[in-house]
Amino acid sequence: MKSNGSRLSQTGQGEPRIAVYICHCGMNIASKVHIDQAREFAEKLPDVVLARDFKFMCSDPGQELILDDVKQHGVNRVVVASCSPLLHEPTFRGALVKAGLNPFYFQMANIREHVSWVTEDKDKATEKSKALIAGAVRRVARATALEKKRVPVDCDVLVVGGGIAGIHAALLMADAGRKVYLVEREPTIGGHMAQFDKTFPTLDCAACILTPKMSAVKNHPNITLWTYSEVKQVSGFAGNFEVRVERKPRYIKEDLCVGCNDCIEACIFKQPKFADEFNVGLSKRKPVYMPFPQATPPLVVIDPATCLEILKGKCKKTCVDACERAAIDFNQKSEFKDIKVGAIVLATGYKTFDPKRIPEYGYGKYPNVYTTLEVERLVNASGPTQGEVVLKDGTQPKSAAIIHCVGSRDRRFNRHCSSVCCMASLKLAHLIHERCGAQVYEFYIDMRAGFKGYEEFYDQVLSEGVQFIRGRPAEVTDWAVQPEEEGKLVVRVEDTLIGIPRRIPVDMVVLAVGIEAQEDAGEVQRRFGISCSRDGFFLERHPKLAPVNTFSDGIYLCGACQGPKDIPETVAQAGAAAGEALALVDRGHVEIEPNTAWIDAEVCSGCKTCIALCPFKAISRDEKRGVAVVNEALCKGCGTCVGACPSGAAQQHLFTNEQIYEELEGVLSYV
Repeated sequence: MKSNGSRLSQTGQGEPRIAVYICHCGMNIASKVHIDQAREFAEKLPDVVLARDFKFMCSDPGQELILDDVKQHGVNRVVVASCSPLLHEPTFRGALVKAGLNPFYFQMANIREHVSWVTEDKDKATEKSKALIAGAVRRVARATALEKKRVPVDCDVLVVGGGIAGIHAALLMADAGRKVYLVEREPTIGGHMAQFDKTFPTLDCAACILTPKMSAVKNHPNITLWTYSEVKQVSGFAGNFEVRVERKPRYIKEDLCVGCNDCIEACIFKQPKFADEFNVGLSKRKPVYMPFPQATPPLVVIDPATCLEILKGKCKKTCVDACERAAIDFNQKSEFKDIKVGAIVLATGYKTFDPKRIPEYGYGKYPNVYTTLEVERLVNASGPTQGEVVLKDGTQPKSAAIIHCVGSRDRRFNRHCSSVCCMASLKLAHLIHERCGAQVYEFYIDMRAGFKGYEEFYDQVLSEGVQFIRGRPAEVTDWAVQPEEEGKLVVRVEDTLIGIPRRIPVDMVVLAVGIEAQEDAGEVQRRFGISCSRDGFFLERHPKLAPVNTFSDGIYLCGACQGPKDIPETVAQAGAAAGEALALVDRGHVEIEPNTAWIDAEVCSGCKTCIALCPFKAISRDEKRGVAVVNEALCKGCGTCVGACPSGAAQQHLFTNEQIYEELEGVLSYV
């Protein structure tokens, strides 16, 4: 092992006196690494005054070890060989602060994720751990004292998405006294929950739960509600976001419209002829319409894609004549609002799987094959059939099949479980049987009823005579081979409980379609500077310790935009996101990590390479001096500019060339 001897600190604290602590992490590390060998190796490294091992360094006793050694042995640098810095680096930096040291005199060697979890051979894992510890020791000897900076925050908050998640989060923060902007791209808030009839497992009326909260949003003095609007641009950083919102034209003056619907009655289209989005295409609407009777805000909207006046300028404009308040304005244009907020909560929701992608189930081919969302509208009293379950020919079904996991748990489409499908299917089985007395068959892979009241609800539906057939259907067809199959849809399936193929003739098939990320999730991801998981949902910072945080500070997630979840879980997560946002804005300031980039003006050639590559728009050009300048408040320390700078002018705190070279030399000289 080569050594360059003791190195003087660059911070005026004298020679480095380094302590190395090796964590067992229970058996996570200790089962794959010879801890004693690693500790004995660390004791002999240059500038190391002591080395210890402990079962759980992140625990209070583990941190007390560090405090005691700083006091008793004059330790001024600390290396902890344990897990990921993402998980516990703040923990150990906090311990250094308690001990009176600068928190950035600390270095972690990741010997869990980088070694024990990926290396089968124990001897090789031990040798790799030694190399990483050697690199960390040499690097921490070159550490410099850095300080976090504080920046004041704006106390207003933006919520994007007006489903139950966005509504609940907005109300919580508004009740806490914060100004909240709630932006929803549809003409009304309410989201998918507004389309439901009942909620499982209690069968509460969905509208009875949701509409009071919708009204509370509309009437809350601390909430500015912008529907039919979209966030177009986001810049800034945690505590100081600048957001541009486009308010699309309704062609209705919102301050004059009272939702009387006279314009709808007077529209030149005497009969509705365009698909009604709220009723999932099961009914028609006119170009001027109210999304649904309880829409919030209670305003009509004119669809520019179907209105003759907007499309061609050739309409009698009977709607204008019918409006006594002169609320219709065909000259409206998009309006842009610029706001400043301290935190952002994303609650952009989900879309349902398109079952046409599985042609063997006959959706779009056979008229009596429905999705669960379509049946939700059929059983709803405000739906197109006023709550009666009727087929396309107007008759009531005497039998119905519900097929689970359509588009979920399927390697062809989505590997993930959509979480809500089992219980939603049970609910619809109960409602279909209740409304028309039909015999209902449920085709399932596994019945997942794991939360409060769910198993009891399954037992209730089972007692009502619903038949459960374990197996994923292969096909839905109208091809009859038996007399009783004539005029019916036949579900072909292998019943895996009894081990035989079966043909089940039914009048109606309901496809329990899965939950997917919104189609524009990628665009939203880029606009807000966050990440997506491989299934398209927005990615949380940590699935256990930071489930509503993102990797962009100040931006939080809630609801099904983060992954499939039911209403109780959605509301709980909305509360968590609201709490995180409030904690940020109530603090009054944000601390900026010092691992920011900086430009050596004497070396910078002004080539602008770093400006174009910076993903956070943190670099600009000083035209007077002809050099690049970094805004530390915007810089996230990603290092892109440092790696790309052709002249080496871009440098980064905590990752200086000297520190990186020392770490590499430590690792390679041992290897």
